Order: sequence, then C-alpha cells, then structure tokens
Amino acid sequence: MMKTKNRPQTQVGALAFLLLLLVAWSIHRDQSPSAVPASLGRQAGYELIARYPHDPKAYTQGLVFWQGNLYESAGLYGESSLRQVELASGRVLRHIPLDEQYFGEGLAAWGQKLYQLTWRENTGLIYSLPGLEAAGSFSYPTEGWGLTSDGTELILSDGSDQLTFLDPLSLVATRSLSVTLDGQPLRNLNELEYIHGNVYANIYLTDMVARIDPHSGAVLSMIDLSGLMPAENAQVPGEVLNGIAYDPQQDRLFVTGKHWAWLYEIRLKEANVQDQAGSTW
Repeated sequence: MMKTKNRPQTQVGALAFLLLLLVAWSIHRDQSPSAVPASLGRQAGYELIARYPHDPKAYTQGLVFWQGNLYESAGLYGESSLRQVELASGRVLRHIPLDEQYFGEGLAAWGQKLYQLTWRENTGLIYSLPGLEAAGSFSYPTEGWGLTSDGTELILSDGSDQLTFLDPLSLVATRSLSVTLDGQPLRNLNELEYIHGNVYANIYLTDMVARIDPHSGAVLSMIDLSGLMPAENAQVPGEVLNGIAYDPQQDRLFVTGKHWAWLYEIRLKEANVQDQAGSTW
C-alpha cells in the first residue's frame, strides 16, 4: 500500500514541481549575483540542535507546542488521530483516534482549544485543553491542509497558494491572501506555524519552508531543510518533511515528517532577517 495522501499528484507531477522550482532558482541566479532575488534577502539554512524519537507510525500532518506540551495530528484514512506526545522520549501520552471517514490534517491551538482539520471532509474538529475532550466541530468550503493561529485568527491552507483567515469564535472566513514568491503564486502550501509575526509553511513534496508576510502574502525567504529526511523515508513517495512547531517560552523550533522516526530541534540561520528582539529567524 502506498502510504501517501493519494492527492491528484503523481510521482511524475512531484518531480515536475521540483524541476520548476529549480528552474525558477536558476533564473534568479542569472539575474542577481546572489542565489536568491534581492527582495528575498538570503536563502535560509539551519543548525541542528537536537533530535528526539518520533513515532514512525504517525503520518504527521500538524504539529503544535502549547504550554509545554507537544500535540500532533496524524493522517491517513483509518489511521488518523490526535496525539499528545512526550518530547524527550517520543512516547504517545494520549491517543484519540478519528472516525474512519476522516483524514486528519493541520492542527492549531487558540485560547483553551485545539482545532484539527480534515483533508476532504470539509470538517474541523475541536478539543478542549488540557483534557482533549471533544468540544464541537466546524466546516469550511475548501480542502484542509495546514492550520495555525496568529493569536487573533486561525489561518488555514488548502494546498493552493491561498491562506484563509478564520474568526476563531464564529469560525467564519474573514479574508483570504494569495502567497507569492518573487511575484508568482507559490502553491502547495501545507503545514503552517506562526512565528515572530510571520507564517511558516511547508511546501508539499519538498524540503523547503516558506516564511510569509501575513499582511502582503509575499515570501520573505525560503528555508532549505535538506538533509533532515531519514534515508528510509526517502525511498517512499509522500513520506516528506511536514510538521512545524514553535515553543515560544524557550524559543525552540521543531520539525519532523510523515512516518519519520525522528523529530528535530533546529535553529534557523538567516543573517539578514531579524525579529524585533534581534533573534535570527
């Protein structure tokens, strides 16, 4: 069984998408002395700080760090779940299976609740914190891929170049935003995380993460996380980088992937981009 989302993208389609990215970057190199257009500053890399065990049975779709606890949304029909995970050991402390009709997707915390998307079911699931009791559901008209919160609104991705902002009380869309890389739509936006005033988005089927201005939709930098994927996952289509969680209390950033045996703590290396506190992000 091929453990992918079975989205309407073949392996050939994925290769074509990666080739388009490479062509785009080669054009940028021809136009500028640097590898990235001047408007984007430097392309970001990373420093590996630590790695932690991660359940390789989890097809990671969403990752959230909330008040010292790590929560994860795992996908695939018949295998989807919401989990509370012990960071140091990777041990699953609580496991809430989803009904078989649901394919778990993005996950976000707002207030005292967790919000979990489903892929094609147009249904979001709500859980109370810290107990993870079922606390309702909501609907949205698009596919559900990634979800995060800026503290005021929920932000949803659907695999296109669009971000949709939802009022967390009414769960009604308030606006949408087109994400652009050097003026062109950047599609396949997947798992999301809000960090230091910017939206970070996994680009599905790549090792790249986009750092997005949530007001203009412009990509401020592209972060290359090549080298993190375990060798065993590189052999399986779809078992790619996915999952970004930020711990604001200790200023820690975590990433993982679908069916990966490791979760990584990293520090981004992007000298030309600083937040208000002067940290490099």
